[in-house]
Amino acid sequence: MQLVTPETVGMSAERLQKMTSWMERQVTSNRLAGLSAMIHRRGQCAYFNCTGQMDVEAGKMVAEDTIFRIYSMSKPITAVAAMICYENGDFQLDDPIAKFLPEFAAMQVWDGNAEALNTVPADGYITVRHLLTHTAGLSYEFMEATPVEAYYREHKISFNPGRQSESGNDLATMTTRLAAAPLVRQPGSGWGYSVSIDVLGRLVEVWSGQALDQFFQERIFQPLAMTDTAFSVPADKQSRFAACYEPSSGGGLGGLSSQDAVIRKSEGIGLKLADAPSDSHYLETPDTFSGGGGLVGTIGDYGRFCQMLLNKGALDGVRILGSKTVEFMSVNHLPDNKDMAAMGQPIWSESSAEGIGYGLGMAVVIDAPTTQLLRSTGEYFWGGAASTAFWIDPEEDMFVVFMTQLLPSSFYPIRSELRVAAYQALID
Repeated sequence: MQLVTPETVGMSAERLQKMTSWMERQVTSNRLAGLSAMIHRRGQCAYFNCTGQMDVEAGKMVAEDTIFRIYSMSKPITAVAAMICYENGDFQLDDPIAKFLPEFAAMQVWDGNAEALNTVPADGYITVRHLLTHTAGLSYEFMEATPVEAYYREHKISFNPGRQSESGNDLATMTTRLAAAPLVRQPGSGWGYSVSIDVLGRLVEVWSGQALDQFFQERIFQPLAMTDTAFSVPADKQSRFAACYEPSSGGGLGGLSSQDAVIRKSEGIGLKLADAPSDSHYLETPDTFSGGGGLVGTIGDYGRFCQMLLNKGALDGVRILGSKTVEFMSVNHLPDNKDMAAMGQPIWSESSAEGIGYGLGMAVVIDAPTTQLLRSTGEYFWGGAASTAFWIDPEEDMFVVFMTQLLPSSFYPIRSELRVAAYQALID
């Protein structure tokens, strides 16, 4: 990776050593097995570093070409795919999705009774905009917040590759199965993290006449030279595929006082293997192409995707989207410019809710001070379940990509700490 002298792009080489020290502490404290980070500013790479191991069991170190599970960082890619179709005139944002997927024409909505799955008819249609902004009333099977999620689990509604227990679970079949489930809330009435981007992926297939993996490859990955991003890891790349970890129960917080538990957690409590690269389901092509969370890729690949967005749709002479389309995607689309907190406190999210709106496929900072983190109003971003993250800051002409493999992403405040380490190095 070609680096420039940080000072030429308004960053301090000396202060970036704090980023390096922070990364090293994540490994020495047993928080993370390994991690990788890049900072681009003004079109140049000012910082890149890898620390620790991609596979502890095999003794392999993280490298520039390590392949990571990016989970929900797949969502902005699917949103870009949808907006390519939008620019082709295939739909309007307020089109009911039933226009293209008739199985969604007569949705039922859970009535709020926590004891039973009673329903009432939906008072409106789910639109494409609802899918892109997570306001469709859909959910995730793992949330376990309402009887709707129990219905998802009972009827095997999961777009996560490797979780299906029966054959024939292609994206079309899974989407049809989802359409029979009640909604958690009325369409458009609140923000709730969900499988909506997976449904959007199915719509990309309908609009384009291509399987989602083929569309991604031809319209995004090949043009942007994202050579390692895909729904699976082929045999010739398996040696570069990282292991995925979770906090070790053996590290133990049980029996500690709440204060001691906080201290232990801040220091790191150890790791255990959650998904080995040698027998992961990512080694095989999945039944369901999950546009919401199914991709793997390298830090360099995702950096090219971010630079394309920061450049308003183009990279190295290749244009993916029009500049106005990218601007449109990266502003808040929640009603009355509300933040996610005002639209209903998320049960699960890859972001805090205060001061954060939602654009088309990614979160948008609408009031930076309210977020109580170092960031700029107008920044857009998201993360993945294994603690990966990215953000794009147009005000600073900057983006950051961070890769690691720890489930869940909420366990440590890694992303908040990363922001401090990155932004403190700005000097103009």
